[in-house]
Amino acid sequence: MINLLHVIEKERYDANELKTLLSEHKHIKFVSLFGVDLGGNATDEKIPMDLFLDDIESFLSSAVQTDGSSVELYEIATLNNAKVDLMPDESSRWYVDYNLDHIDEETNLPVGTLKIPAFLIHDNKKVCSRGILQKAENYFKSSLLEIFEQYPHMIKNIGINDVSEIDSILLTSATELEFWVNTPEDKADFEELSVSQSLKEQYWKRTHGLIRTCLEKTLIALQAKGICPEMAHKEVGGIQSTISIDGKINHAMEQLEVSWKFSSPLQAADNELVVREVIEDIFTTNGLEVTFKAKPIHGVAGSGKHTHVGVSAKLKDGRLKNLFAPADMSKDYLSEIGYGALMGLLNNYEVLNPFVASTNDAFNRLVPGFEAPVCIVTSLGHTYETPSRNRSVLVGLVRDVKNPKTLRFELRSPNPLSNVYLIIAGCYQTMLHGIKAVAKSKLTTKDLEKELSKDVGEVSFYLDKNRAYRDENNVFEYYSLEERNQRFSAPPATVYENVKAFDLYSDKLESLKQGGVFTDKIINSFKVGSIDKWKKELENRIIKSYSARIRNYVKLHTKENMDALDEVMWNSISDIKFNVMKDTLTRKSLFSQIRESIENEDYETVSNLQLELKKNMTEIRSLYIKYKRNIY
Repeated sequence: MINLLHVIEKERYDANELKTLLSEHKHIKFVSLFGVDLGGNATDEKIPMDLFLDDIESFLSSAVQTDGSSVELYEIATLNNAKVDLMPDESSRWYVDYNLDHIDEETNLPVGTLKIPAFLIHDNKKVCSRGILQKAENYFKSSLLEIFEQYPHMIKNIGINDVSEIDSILLTSATELEFWVNTPEDKADFEELSVSQSLKEQYWKRTHGLIRTCLEKTLIALQAKGICPEMAHKEVGGIQSTISIDGKINHAMEQLEVSWKFSSPLQAADNELVVREVIEDIFTTNGLEVTFKAKPIHGVAGSGKHTHVGVSAKLKDGRLKNLFAPADMSKDYLSEIGYGALMGLLNNYEVLNPFVASTNDAFNRLVPGFEAPVCIVTSLGHTYETPSRNRSVLVGLVRDVKNPKTLRFELRSPNPLSNVYLIIAGCYQTMLHGIKAVAKSKLTTKDLEKELSKDVGEVSFYLDKNRAYRDENNVFEYYSLEERNQRFSAPPATVYENVKAFDLYSDKLESLKQGGVFTDKIINSFKVGSIDKWKKELENRIIKSYSARIRNYVKLHTKENMDALDEVMWNSISDIKFNVMKDTLTRKSLFSQIRESIENEDYETVSNLQLELKKNMTEIRSLYIKYKRNIY
């Protein structure tokens, strides 16, 4: 039997070689061009393989038309100008996606689809997430070489005498993907999950049964696709599953994590899409549900997607230099380039954050108490020789004194469904902004460490005077909410508050727009789309879900089994139910106020009401748990 083909590397994109290769794998019956829109959604167009094989060169050099209604390009692909083309990308790896439920009768192998990454073209411009990231990569590399030409001290201090010694700039990125799996229709036992999490009963524990099998199959499948998984393990969330008398797994509800090797930024983002598809296919085929939501279960740890970014220079003599690493790791935390990159990321984070957290689900995760980063702050370490891994900060410095090649930054705020293309592009754009500022300042590493470590009220050449940016403490335990907001700024709490940053911080927006990477049109499209999805989900899903929950909060005590405490708690629950859901002749419920404000496009009021609603729902949930616990 012929071995399954899982990946085609770019060295094999010659038309004759492709025709020979694909003709040998007749079970690969379709070609799919996948572009990624501004919402992070990947297209999937099924094109019969025969059309591809008829004229491969023409297929790859021309664009396939699609309808703008099928992609998320608000105010770009409009009703009167909806033509969007898919242009194949011959610079990235191609994958084969197999339908394990569809077996080809001729070969007795699963039917495959060759997935070719593509760019979305509108009015002869790349308007997609892949195109933005590609542009960010190219601009960062060319700009860095220009900086080194103009400010040679930036590389001399890390052991490169002249820019002519540099062969190329290498950007490396990767993500760590967390997700939840459970047996279908199982409902979360909130208290059991919460206790298990606090006791750390699941973290790094051994997987069992079907979940172990699926995790192992996932790693094997990723290896076949050339993605090179590095680790898979249980995360902090979950409860122990049980086995029924017929040997089937019951009540599985576990949080898992998979990570894989670094790649170039565009390839890393493509890899993540493939990883999600592989995980979903393998677990669902084996009867388990998978969710990549940021906060699938209220009150329990959400799922993150820590995103790593690094920069190196390949020298003409073959050596690699990590440009973030200092000349002597025992005497400095970072190089001048590294300090500039970190300062740029932190100083401009307000305009990057809308791409990180653009949904209600994202903000459900970004709350204190669950190791979710909400403060714009970093940690460098307690000493140069002792790297720290402060999990409460927004940007972590991953650093090994004995191995400078591994030094990189870890952005901890993204979730599994955050648009990784735009996040990585935004990281490199904001880092470049800081590198330019540091180069012009000509400050030493010691001066830059002092700048980054400044306290509130201290003047900086680049950072905000009224903020602190470095802290080695657990910021959630060491500071009160008011102190955190004073030191690191108050974080946005809704989607609307977040996208307002595009207007409030127009000066910082220039960091994204430099080099024409993020255009006004792209930023506006993303903003309009985020607000549109936010209000529609709030009105049509969240209110509906909350209504069902409120109706389930029913009176349980009777005269025979009640105590005065039961009556007091029930009255408090009833008051909240009334406030949230019930209209009267003299006042409108929170639900009605939100609907009315959405209709009037008063989004500031909608945002404030959403926070009030969330507070009410959290309170009533807690009250009802206590009330129910007291009924015998």
